[in-house]
Amino acid sequence: MAEPELATDTSSLDAAGTEGESKTPLFGGLISTLFRGDIALALGVVLILVILILPMPKWMLDFALAASITFSALILMTAMFIGKPLEFSSFPTVLLIATVSRLALNLASTRLILAHGHEGTDAAGNVIEVFGNFVMGGNFVIGIIIFAILVLVNFVVITKGSGRIAEVAARFSLDAMPGKQMAIDADLSAGLIDEGEAKARRKEFEDETTFFGSMDGAAKFVRGDAIAGLIITFINVVGGIIIGTAQEGLTLAEASKTYTLLTVGDGLVSQIPAIIVSVAAGMLVSKAGIVGSVDKAVLGQLGGYPTALGLVCFLMTDLAILLGIPMLPFLGLAGVSGGMAWYLRKQEPELMEDVEEPGAVPDDDPEAAEAAISSALQMDEIRVELGYGLLPLVNSESGAGLTQQIRGLRRQLANEVGFVMPSVRIQDNMQLEANSYVIRIKEIESAHGELRPQMLLVMDPRGETIDLPGEATTEPTFGLPALWGGEDQREEATFRGCTVVEPSTVVTTHLTEIIKDNMVDLLSYAEAQKLLDELPPEHKKLVEDIVPAQISVSTIQRVLKNLLRERVGIRDLSTILEGIAEACTFTQSPTMITEHVRTRLSRQISNLAGRWLCSLGHDVA
Repeated sequence: MAEPELATDTSSLDAAGTEGESKTPLFGGLISTLFRGDIALALGVVLILVILILPMPKWMLDFALAASITFSALILMTAMFIGKPLEFSSFPTVLLIATVSRLALNLASTRLILAHGHEGTDAAGNVIEVFGNFVMGGNFVIGIIIFAILVLVNFVVITKGSGRIAEVAARFSLDAMPGKQMAIDADLSAGLIDEGEAKARRKEFEDETTFFGSMDGAAKFVRGDAIAGLIITFINVVGGIIIGTAQEGLTLAEASKTYTLLTVGDGLVSQIPAIIVSVAAGMLVSKAGIVGSVDKAVLGQLGGYPTALGLVCFLMTDLAILLGIPMLPFLGLAGVSGGMAWYLRKQEPELMEDVEEPGAVPDDDPEAAEAAISSALQMDEIRVELGYGLLPLVNSESGAGLTQQIRGLRRQLANEVGFVMPSVRIQDNMQLEANSYVIRIKEIESAHGELRPQMLLVMDPRGETIDLPGEATTEPTFGLPALWGGEDQREEATFRGCTVVEPSTVVTTHLTEIIKDNMVDLLSYAEAQKLLDELPPEHKKLVEDIVPAQISVSTIQRVLKNLLRERVGIRDLSTILEGIAEACTFTQSPTMITEHVRTRLSRQISNLAGRWLCSLGHDVA
């Protein structure tokens, strides 16, 4: 009989344990759900809506007003300690929440003041009573004046100034965005940055423009809050006096004193957080271009010039001696500024000794020296060197800059030939003449030319002499007779059937022909492997079947080079690989494989030949 009892007890324990475990996850899940960020924010917004509708007890209003002041102080401290304004990009949303919550608390306090103001100065809670008594000092006229001054300071000075700064910053950021985008494109084309860093920079510029635009609109929240505070104060004073005298039997003096104290206390409790948030907004928008916290940015710059501190010391001493004003505060400040100037002047030689020459490699750092030597071994596949007079072509405002045209060239070659052109490095060369340029393939000069950056190149496609005023020259790519003319000759030259191109287009056209002539040398083993890796997924199986079982990547590279040497495009790489797979069954010779692949590309080659004959004026039909 003991065993059944034991079994019964065990089952009851298991049931109790199961029941307890089933309740604990439910309670824990509820707690975890309430502490989620999105749920907590949604509940906070719902609470604000509840405050707008339902009356609030005095103890809860005291707690909510204290929370409002704490929240405003947190916003100010965050704005002071962040490194960049974009680190607090949620500030417009935070400002909206803070403004709406203050207005909701204003409505709740107004309800208490008008409903229970006749009961005494604690009708709207202890926080409002203490603020009213402390500021007014027993005189409600003083309280009204101080409240009006706080509203004017917030509305006219802080909010208006920060809003103007945000407006100008947003406008300048938007105007500067095309130039910044072109600078990013130039660095990307020159190989100074990769695609990931370029995307990150573009995203940062877009976020910066959006942030300052949002801050410009967010300033309207504070302005509306100040106006609403004035209206609420007027309603509370007038409405409270009417209710106190007409309904509650108070005298005019008693009603004025009580309701004015409550109203001014309520206004101060609302305006002080508003001023704190406005100061935070002003610090945030005025910090544009400064990196680091406010103390490092401001104090580091104000106290970074010993000469300025010395002059301040001299001025304070003169004021203390000459004007007959109290000497102690001015002489004390003169001593402080003079001591700081002496200390900073003494620290300058030590700071100069700690500064190393930029780019210098320490002798006792062999790893850094080895890295510097290794970087010198890197070679540019394609490089365009410009004289100093041609540097404006990189980011031309009159049309597509050189960097944008090179990006278009890379896309064009990829579409027409299937050849992915390596990155082009564009750099200045002070050893060249001002208007000269050089194109280098693998750092060997392949072409050069001379441009006129502020003029247009006019050419006659028939090769005839151009009867227009200008500087006679020879087109650097095809050797046609041409001339450099002004912008005012564009229409006349076009009317005569001449071709008019800009200097950046001349460089791009020259670069195009040089790359087409050197595509065989530019198609390295790594580029061939990259073409195979970037094939669509449906063709990956073909590559796995033939490489390396039937043919190596180096042999595929030789076949692709043979096709490029004959100006046959390799964009249809799947057909080329199918032809290579077929040819590998009877030969391993790259030449024979190329011949077989050429037959597979017969339609493409025939189409290319037809277009070439059409360009020469022959009737293909």
